[in-house]
Amino acid sequence: MPQLRLAMNQIDSTVGDLSGNAESIVRWTRHAAERGAHLVAFPEMALTGFPLEDLALRSSFVEAARAALDALAGRLAEEGFSELPVVVGYVDRGEARPRLGQPVGAPRNAAAVLYGGEVVLRLAKHHLQNYGVFDEVRYFVPGDTLPVVRVCGIDVALAICEDLWQDGGRAPAARAAGAGLLLSINGSPYEFDKHEDRLEVVRRCAQEAGCALAYLTMTGGQDELVFDGDSIVVSAQGEVIARARQFEEVCTLVDLDLPAAAEEPPTGVLDGGLVVDHRTISAEPLPPYEIQAPGGQMARLGDDEELYMALVVGLRGYVTKNGFRSVLIGLSGGIDSALVAAIACDAVGASDVHGVAMPSAYSSEHSVADAAELARRTGLNFRTVPIAPMFDAYMGALGLTGLAEENLQSRLRGTVLMSLSNEEGHIVLAPGNKSELAVGYSTLYGDSVGAYAPIKDVYKTSVFALARWRNRTALERGHVPPIPENSLSKPPSAELRPGQVDTDSLPDYTVLDRILSLYVDNDQGCDAIVAAGHDAELVTRVLGMVDAAEHKRRQYPPGTKISPKVFGKDRRLPITNRWRESA
Repeated sequence: MPQLRLAMNQIDSTVGDLSGNAESIVRWTRHAAERGAHLVAFPEMALTGFPLEDLALRSSFVEAARAALDALAGRLAEEGFSELPVVVGYVDRGEARPRLGQPVGAPRNAAAVLYGGEVVLRLAKHHLQNYGVFDEVRYFVPGDTLPVVRVCGIDVALAICEDLWQDGGRAPAARAAGAGLLLSINGSPYEFDKHEDRLEVVRRCAQEAGCALAYLTMTGGQDELVFDGDSIVVSAQGEVIARARQFEEVCTLVDLDLPAAAEEPPTGVLDGGLVVDHRTISAEPLPPYEIQAPGGQMARLGDDEELYMALVVGLRGYVTKNGFRSVLIGLSGGIDSALVAAIACDAVGASDVHGVAMPSAYSSEHSVADAAELARRTGLNFRTVPIAPMFDAYMGALGLTGLAEENLQSRLRGTVLMSLSNEEGHIVLAPGNKSELAVGYSTLYGDSVGAYAPIKDVYKTSVFALARWRNRTALERGHVPPIPENSLSKPPSAELRPGQVDTDSLPDYTVLDRILSLYVDNDQGCDAIVAAGHDAELVTRVLGMVDAAEHKRRQYPPGTKISPKVFGKDRRLPITNRWRESA
């Protein structure tokens, strides 16, 4: 059987950085060429960054991306790679002539094959994603071809992301066209537990296509989204040949023995209406060579490590790609701010993390002590700014009581953080978790201030689990655990009044999080949640709190998505809404 050395470049692109992304593509192509690759591939929208959102609607950007693609093809040839086919994702526009149901020149989620200094083949995603965080029907028109490129005597069919996740389309079309390999480039965002679903989809599609399948995706952070890599190659029978590391830029090389292409290239219209678009780059098989890249699977991360790495990569991407140099966190001595501080130190380095303790008259002695101990363990920059004098001044002027008095403390802390941010140039990280955000257990313009919220999609029970994992891992590596034991063991409290603890206002977090998971993540109604074993009165109260807090969530900072239903990107409900769930 003919042989092919495939190079899958799992890279981290930045949205809008056409020149920077092109440089990355050239660098990784050089890396692959030096290792004898015969076909080089990059992820979905690798040249433009992903997702583009409304940038795709700007004709100036689309034209710039097309020009950058042409320039990249020439640059690769100048660098000595003119005989090496390279598959690159980018944004294109539709044909200039009108087509039924498609605006002239409408944007397309596209890919191209670069060879000999030119663009020799273009394709557009056939199935457009229109669920969860994706609005591709808003931006793009679909492609209607089955692109096939003949390389080293092997027909390689091409697909883009959702083309595999939907029934029909390019997988069965690849079988009909007799392809020896189906190569899919992807921009599949991370969600916890998604890697096994991804593997099953890849296996099923390989069997449906009747050929080996290479599934290449990206890594890195982009606003709320984080991409975990986890690129996969499977045989026609669905057996894993190669699987890349998670959350790392890496070139995965694999030598494949693949069926020879038919003498006559495939043509015509296939089932599903796809038209074969075939290009021949090299018709003759390579002379047999010794296998140097047999594949192999990198070890999967454990559940807690996977979640933690997603949070680190997401925050790092937001900070570095937006040109920030340092972060600022209000340190209360509690578990949420402690975990955020640990994530920040791992993401950007402790020297660029600044923590501020802001005690009030109601703060316990251990609050400042635990914050200081966290700073000692991690090496982050630490200072104390008491808010009691400010609080007394406001109280003297306003005479607040009850909840207004409690919230004033939080808002003063928010003012301190934003003032230091303006003065010193740090960005503020909001420490709120998903449990608190769900039920509105936060203060607008207080603990909700910030540019980014690293754990906004992490339930409180998972916050504790991740903190314990981080400490345990540090001990295993001979390092100092970053999070003080007292922060892990003491009852959670906002400390806005004497003796206050979270359970004064909320159920135990183990109960609350189970209810929230059913309601928020799984869209279950009150009756279904009660039927799952929860107290009817409690369920009605919790769901009412969730519904009433929508206006707070709209004003909360962006944060890393790790679940199928993050607030904001995925879960979008009207603020003005009189529908209420009740038992």
